[in-house]
Amino acid sequence: MWKLSILLYPATALAVAINLFLAGLVLHGLGFSVISPITALWWCLPLGAPASWLAGRWVRGLMDEADR
Repeated sequence: MWKLSILLYPATALAVAINLFLAGLVLHGLGFSVISPITALWWCLPLGAPASWLAGRWVRGLMDEADR
């Protein structure tokens, strides 16, 4: 499963960055400061690892279900 998670890391890290940036835009409407795209990219590096692991577990479960 770790190999699968490593392969999924780039996609999940970028998805985390996009979600962080959009969450910053939504929070800006509530009075918080905007999260810049560069800041979102920096935060996606550590936060992409757990997201990648969860995506790997999910895909592995789908693969196991398809084998049955």
